[in-house]
Amino acid sequence: MNRTTKYPSDERSYHEETRLFISNIPNYTYDYLVGIFPIATWIHRYNTRWFLKDLVAGITVGIVVVPQGMGYAKIACLPPQYGLYTAFVGLCVYCLFATSKDISIGPTAVMSLLVGQTITRVVSENPTITGPDVAAALSLFTGMATLAIGLLRLGILVDLVPGPAIAGFMTASALTITIGQIPKLLGIPNINTQEPTFRLLVHVFQKCWDLRLDAVFGLVGLVWLYGLRSMCLGLAKKYPRYSETFFFISIMRNGLLVIFGTLGAFVINIGKTVSPISILKDIPSGFNSIAAPHIDSTLVSSIAGTLPSAIVILVLEHIAIGKAFGRINDYSINPNQEIIAIGFTNIWASFLGAYPSTGSFSRTAIKARSGVQTPFAGLFSGIVVLLSLYILTPAFYYIPDAILSAIVIHAVVDLVSKPRYVKQLSAVSVWELVIFLSSVIVTFFTSVENGIYASVFLSVMILLFRIARPRVWVLGGVPSLEPQTAVFGHSLSLAKEQAVYQSDALPPGILLCRIEESITYLNSSYVVDRVVDYCKEHTRRRDYNDESSAGRAWNDSDTGTSDLDLSLSFRPRLHALILDFGSVNHLDSSGLQALVDIQTTLNRYSGHTIEFHFIRLTHMPIRHTLLVAGFGKSDTELPSLPKTGDTSSSQPIISVQQNSANYGTIQPVGKTLLKDKPYPFFHDTAYEAIRASLSTLSPDSNNNNNNDINQSVVV
Repeated sequence: MNRTTKYPSDERSYHEETRLFISNIPNYTYDYLVGIFPIATWIHRYNTRWFLKDLVAGITVGIVVVPQGMGYAKIACLPPQYGLYTAFVGLCVYCLFATSKDISIGPTAVMSLLVGQTITRVVSENPTITGPDVAAALSLFTGMATLAIGLLRLGILVDLVPGPAIAGFMTASALTITIGQIPKLLGIPNINTQEPTFRLLVHVFQKCWDLRLDAVFGLVGLVWLYGLRSMCLGLAKKYPRYSETFFFISIMRNGLLVIFGTLGAFVINIGKTVSPISILKDIPSGFNSIAAPHIDSTLVSSIAGTLPSAIVILVLEHIAIGKAFGRINDYSINPNQEIIAIGFTNIWASFLGAYPSTGSFSRTAIKARSGVQTPFAGLFSGIVVLLSLYILTPAFYYIPDAILSAIVIHAVVDLVSKPRYVKQLSAVSVWELVIFLSSVIVTFFTSVENGIYASVFLSVMILLFRIARPRVWVLGGVPSLEPQTAVFGHSLSLAKEQAVYQSDALPPGILLCRIEESITYLNSSYVVDRVVDYCKEHTRRRDYNDESSAGRAWNDSDTGTSDLDLSLSFRPRLHALILDFGSVNHLDSSGLQALVDIQTTLNRYSGHTIEFHFIRLTHMPIRHTLLVAGFGKSDTELPSLPKTGDTSSSQPIISVQQNSANYGTIQPVGKTLLKDKPYPFFHDTAYEAIRASLSTLSPDSNNNNNNDINQSVVV
């Protein structure tokens, strides 16, 4: 006897779900408010061991962020101190909202590049607006937007942008920054580093021989940075016992380079009124830009076009870093909470004159490797930045710009995707490779802003296309081995491929399809067309006699006399359609209407009621939605052949012995027996659905279907 899937009948109604939700609102509200400040869940357990680990990690990151911050501020077309302002706020505020112990918020290369391009554009269009005004306004509005996204729990929007798009504009930004730092690294004068990258590269080649003494500092600095890192990595492998010591020596390479470079610049400037190299010169100590951001309509309209791309960078870069280090160190982050953190941080940063900040990959890696225990380590890094602002600013006077350029290049080169990643993309998905390359090319030839828009737009378009045009697989049979676990099939677009697999062919008049996406308003029409077309291609239409021919549609030109019509007459009449819903995760009203349309069309085409069987209904809401439209119910009227041609609806439904060896012995079954089954058209496997379909196949229908062509499984 065929087995029909049973489902629990004690589901909660919508009324019960609503009542339960309302009763739990106080608990939800408490959890929501406590979740905004995760520090409250662990600060009471803070201990001396954590303190020592956080102190070491915090000081280590602070030593790195000071020279990096000043270098990134140069990329942002701002004085060096603004990089320190940005670093201080992020390091100190983040610990209140953090769900990651490793992330270090502060100035980043990609964000600095976008801010620099925006400042250059806005100031050239409106000379009365200053660079710091643009930076503070960007920080305020991006902070407000990201804070709203986090509070509304809309972090799911991050998932709309795939990894290749992020990798693409990160790679392009790293290349842009590296090329933009070459003039300062080599001391090449009179080059506008804010113009498109390809033009900048041409100008660098044109003036590459017009070098100055800065080139010595810059090239020696690069050799020092890469040489010391490589040496420490090699010694750590050779002497694992001292790996931690070599790690901290390697981390100090930025600070040591700044110290030795500054001493060298001081020596060559002794007795000179004009420096032979480009140096930072005077940097005001303390926070000299504390004020409410200057906002007016002109400024807002000027930066409005940049805000979406800035928000994308802030959110994507931060969440990607947080998830990556969470996987490495065995914890998970809360994306919405992390978005709240960067939103709140940037709002406060705007009042200190800082520009937008987010998580930094390089400093986060250093922080994690230094043994950080809690987000509290950011406060110690902030203290290092604070001491630099109030005590060390006089010592920054002689820092060579070439040294800062070397530090920036050394930091951003690691953001470039490796050839192995590009090769992997090409092997996995051509479309993802297209997204990656489009982001790189558009950014390289225009700007980071356009590159982000291009990659995000292309990603969303491809996503919508995949949803709107799902793969509808035609399953010509079920495998002879392991019938309970697998079903083979072929795509409609690949129906003419030649590879043939041995399987049990489907009985005549029974078709099997698998839909590999949710059925929604985006793809419902497409699903109707694909399924209906397939059913019409493999079954014959209803037979019209003289009495019923008057009811034919005006556009039905089938006369039954052509050679094609004669060939179609040997096809079986459709009896049952089995739909595999194992990959369907959502079914909206448009998708449900699409199934009804398929049923109506096929009933009209076949001249009788077609059975619709569903297999692998793993999602209970989908089963409920199908029941709303009358699919699968025990009181659903069983198929009966109309009184046309040689068939009669009064014939009893008996067993079909054909294919019994493959699908099991089918016992006589009628409506009374099926009424005992809760959902006779919902099944676990294709075999169960086929058995149920065979049990209701009438003798005449079976005889007419004996002429069916053998359907082998083609993939």
